[in-house]
Amino acid sequence: MPCYSIDGVIPVIDPSAYVHPTAVLIGDVIVGPNCYIGPCASLRGDFGRIVLQRGANVQDTCVIHGFPAADTVIEENGHIGHGAVLHCCVVRRDALVGMNAVVLDAAEIGEQSIVAACAFVRAGMQVPAQSLVAGVPAKVVRPLSGEEMSRKMKGTQLYHDLTRRCQATLVEVRPLSEMEPDRPRIDVPGLQELTAAKRQ
Repeated sequence: MPCYSIDGVIPVIDPSAYVHPTAVLIGDVIVGPNCYIGPCASLRGDFGRIVLQRGANVQDTCVIHGFPAADTVIEENGHIGHGAVLHCCVVRRDALVGMNAVVLDAAEIGEQSIVAACAFVRAGMQVPAQSLVAGVPAKVVRPLSGEEMSRKMKGTQLYHDLTRRCQATLVEVRPLSEMEPDRPRIDVPGLQELTAAKRQ
């Protein structure tokens, strides 16, 4: 994957993490154990430090950046959905930032909270633990149920599994020119159950 040093500071990636070859890491980026970083994610540690703690996932096309002398942190099992933008903020343990959401400077997403897709979390907002926030600008909508927090954790566990699957089987290949007979489907244990629960 493209990794760049700046001012002599080199990204750090735990050997158990998976970083897609098209993701870009620059400077003061620290990726902890069992993390997943998806295709075309950009983690720019050219001003402030970016820290991903154990089991965090940053999905495809996410952008993470910060201010000088400040840290942007995703704590253990933090879950950052496709296309989200994080700038100089903290996502606490087991929290989820939904697809295309924006979380701005000095905001803090509390433990086990969920930021809805496309939400705009303004600078300095403090999201309480176990809360759902949504809207533009984002507001606390309600407390999360135990079932919602459990469903979030099951989704995060799928990304833990994806980290291992990518390390074991993901390789660059030439595409086939036509579909083969009896083409296999990708069978991910637990995915159908999670998808069915989301539809309810």
